Order: sequence, then structure tokens, then C-alpha cells
Amino acid sequence: MIKMRSKLLKNVSALAVVVTMALALFAQSMVAFAYEPKGAPGTILDIPADLQGKTVILHTNDVHGAVENYAQVAMLKNELKRRGAEVLLVDAGDFSQGTPYVSTTKGADAITLMNAAGYDIATLGNHEFDYGYFQLKKNLRQAKFKVICADILLSNGKPIVDANYIYTGKSGLKIGFFGMDTPETQTKANPALINGLKFLSGPEMYACAQSQVNALKGQNCDLVICLSHLGVDDESAPDGNRSVDMYANTTGIDLLLDGHSHTVMTAGEKDEPVQSTGTKIENIGYVIIDNASKTIESRGLTTVEGIIQDTATLAAAKSVMDRIDKEYNVKFATSEVELNGKKEPGVRTEETNLGDLIADALKWSVTKEKGSIKVDDDHIIAITNGGGIRASIGAGDVTKKDVNTVLPFGNTVAVVYVTGDELLEALEASTYSTPEAIGGFPQCSGIKFTINVDAPFAQGSLYPDSTYYKPAAINRVSISSINGKPFSPTDTYAVVTNNFVAAGGDTYYAFADASDQFDTGIVMDEAVMDYVKTQLGGVIKASDYGNPKGNITYGAGAAQQAAQPAASAAAQ
Repeated sequence: MIKMRSKLLKNVSALAVVVTMALALFAQSMVAFAYEPKGAPGTILDIPADLQGKTVILHTNDVHGAVENYAQVAMLKNELKRRGAEVLLVDAGDFSQGTPYVSTTKGADAITLMNAAGYDIATLGNHEFDYGYFQLKKNLRQAKFKVICADILLSNGKPIVDANYIYTGKSGLKIGFFGMDTPETQTKANPALINGLKFLSGPEMYACAQSQVNALKGQNCDLVICLSHLGVDDESAPDGNRSVDMYANTTGIDLLLDGHSHTVMTAGEKDEPVQSTGTKIENIGYVIIDNASKTIESRGLTTVEGIIQDTATLAAAKSVMDRIDKEYNVKFATSEVELNGKKEPGVRTEETNLGDLIADALKWSVTKEKGSIKVDDDHIIAITNGGGIRASIGAGDVTKKDVNTVLPFGNTVAVVYVTGDELLEALEASTYSTPEAIGGFPQCSGIKFTINVDAPFAQGSLYPDSTYYKPAAINRVSISSINGKPFSPTDTYAVVTNNFVAAGGDTYYAFADASDQFDTGIVMDEAVMDYVKTQLGGVIKASDYGNPKGNITYGAGAAQQAAQPAASAAAQ
């Protein structure tokens, strides 16, 4: 067993010492937002055959439930030990969510399989909080690896887990690790489930990182490495919350092993020492340290191709996968009606009973937790894109596999806050071709609106990074009511949707542009199953879903009814 010891830093006073320096350096990282990371993965053949006198750090990030690949990670760790190296296996967060193999146990099975693979250290990602802080604490009690994170604080100012970890090798090499999670967690996770936690951002985050570096150097660490779940996405640049921003505003960090943005890189645009493997263990990162000189000798990424699977870890993963697969083939409900998930006529051209069921389930999955939504109940709706509904469900027995076939992508439930005008824009864009099929066609709950299919779509400019166009005016859509109440273009509404739509997928750029949104981490198919079991008592009744509910109607005159919202939309 490799000898390790941890040091929990008392960083409150250290923050005060370095905050002035962080504030002064803050502007330096804000010159340019666009980032072009460098580096491409190689193969296992790029790793030396003789690793005597070396320490190797293997790293992953953003595994997102790809549990079958843990067996290759474990094999690589064992192989490099066979070549003579001392080997550490670390992860930079987001291991708890992404597929039913980890989400059905709210992240607990991810911990089980990381234990099996032989992880030594991990930091937290934003998706570790999808099931709430208390569930996370419960999961981490089962971890045989050390979990570190310095920048998420309790109300008493202390980190929620140890801030750092010091590894001492057989040669006397000392490596200080500290963890950092993105402050975007506070808007990407359900706020009701992370109440009371403080996520440091910008200069406060830099000050926290600097205090970690100073303390680890004070413990005579030869190298200081940050496990950062910060990423290099442009959307994180305005607030200075990228890993490269933190690096630019601190001194003494030798290497950042990064996550969050799913980037494949071995260096930043300005050759910052930041390395990240992508997602779902498509690649494994490695860092080779010479024990004699106590310096980083080489580093890079290897694809998992050509790496065989460790049998013990594969057996553990297969046990989890077989259990979930078996569970998914079991009946959990009965439907009195056929639920229409066909493309056309169906979910891409019109409201359907299956679309209504899914939208109702999404809305319920969030509103059942009191305090999850910060607008009144009568201002909460749900929208999901018809293109994400991939099959119908026949009358009779319904299995979890049936629902997973309908919703196969592993998308999660998200909440976006938009104005009435922005909601109109999204609906106008997502029905621009109706009655011709379009993947963005909105299946919805809590809203009634009309589409004037005879009116032309007023094509504006192309949305950024999209093949769809912003409406220059609201010609085709008018909203008659929201939860039975009059619609207001200036009110703020909460739209419960899926993370693909929330990110601007299909025609929904108006949602991506919304600054206030969060991801619940609830997988869509699980939300539907929970709704059917809990709210409907396991029976999809004809009286409830025999026909579409009439949320969407077609007719002339929609343009005239929407004249006032059109003016404000065109002015944006």
C-alpha cells in the first residue's frame, strides 16, 4: 500500500493574506476569452517500458458513468507498477452522474467502482452535487481514496472535505495535491440541495488556491499539483473561473490536472501546464516524475485503445451493469393507452400524449422538492424537444427499458429562468417549420399557446454555432396562458427542460443565453419512471393521457395576438 498522509489546511487567515495580490492580478486573465488548448493523445507505446526510479500520476476526469472503462484504467495502473513505477491514480471530478449505472444509486456505485479500480485521490465536480450535499457526504464515507477540495466552504468557513493531500513516496518525493471545483456548481446544481455552501469565485478562488500552494510549499512539497474541475470553456471566462485564469493569478502551481470542459489537452493556449483527458475515459492522462531530480520528466495522454481490461475491476463493473440492466427489464407500470412517440405525425410535428407525459414528469421532478424553484408555482412550465423522444410505448406492461428506449441519451433535467419575451423567442424558433417536422418541436406542460402555421417565419440572424435562425419578430406563436394565468412578456418564468435544450440545443439558443439556470442531475428517464410510479400510482390512465391535453393549438391570428411581445423581441 502506497504511503500517503493528508494535511487539512487552515486557510481562512491565509485567504486574507493573499486576497490583495489576487485582486491585483485578476485583470491579467481577462484579456481574451477564446481559448485553443494544445496537445493530442498518443498511445500506451509512448510511455517508457522502464520506469524504475519514477513516480507516475495517472489521471481521469468527467467519467460521467462510463463505468466499463474503469477496467482499462486499473490495468494501466497495474502495468506501470509492473514497469517499476510508483503509481498514483487521481480523478478531477464528475464521476457521479451520466448513465443509469451510477445515477440509479445517486452516485454510490461510482464510488464502489473507483474503489475497485484503485483510485488514490479525487476532487469534486459540479455533478457530485446533483443529488445534494447530504447524499454526497453519504457516498464519500464509502470511498477508499482521498477526496480533496479547497474552495467549497461550510457556513463556518471550513472546506467541506480536506483541502489538500500530501503524498510521500518511498524515495522521499513529496507531492502536494489540492482540489478546486467550479463555482458554477452553485448555478448548475439544484440550489435547494446545496443550501448553506459557499463556492469561492474569481479573486476569492485565486486567494484560496494561493493559500494552498503556500501551505504545501511550507510542508516542503517538491511539487504542487492542483486537481481542478474548472475547465477552459469560454462561458467561464467573464467571471475568471477557468483553470487558466486561476493559474494566471497564482504562483507556484507546477501542474493542473483539469476537468469540467471535457477538453482534450496537454497545455493551454499560452502553454500553461494544464492537462485534461476529455470525457468518459476516452483517454487517460499520465505524468512521469523522476524521483531523483524530483521534477516532471514527461507527461501526456494515451487513448484506451490497446489497453486490455483488468479482470477484477471488469467483474465489479459488470456486476453493477448487470444489476441495472436486469432491473431495467422489469415491469414497473401499466399503460391503458398507446403513447405516441413517432416522429411524424408525432413528437416533431404536434403535441402528443407521450410528449405531455414526459413534460409533466420533468416539471414534477423538480417542483416536488419545495424551494427548488424561486418563482411562484404559476410561473413554472416544462418544455422538452420532440427530437429527444425516440420511440412510442404500447398499451400494456411498461418496463424501465421501454422508457430508456424512449429517452436513451442520458440527458438530465435542468431549469432555466427566462423572461416572457425570451420564452416567445424560443417557441417561435422551435416551431418555425411547423407543420413540417423539426427536432426542436416543443412538447410542454403548464403552458397553452397557438401556432399560426400560415404566417411566415421572420428569419433573423443565424444563432451562434448553430444552423438555426433567430426570429426577427414573433409572427407565428402567441401564448394564451401559463398555468391558467395570463401571460406576461416581462415576467420571469422557470422552464423545466433537459440539459441539451438548456444549453441551446436544437433551436433553443434563447435558453442558452439565459444566465440563470441549473442542472438537477436527474436523468430524464428516471424522472419519468419516478413520476409514473409515485404520482400516477404505476398506471398511465386513459383519462389522464388518452389524448393530448390541448396545450398546443393551430390557427390563424397568432401574429396579431402576439404583436406587443414581437416588438420587444425584435428590439433585443
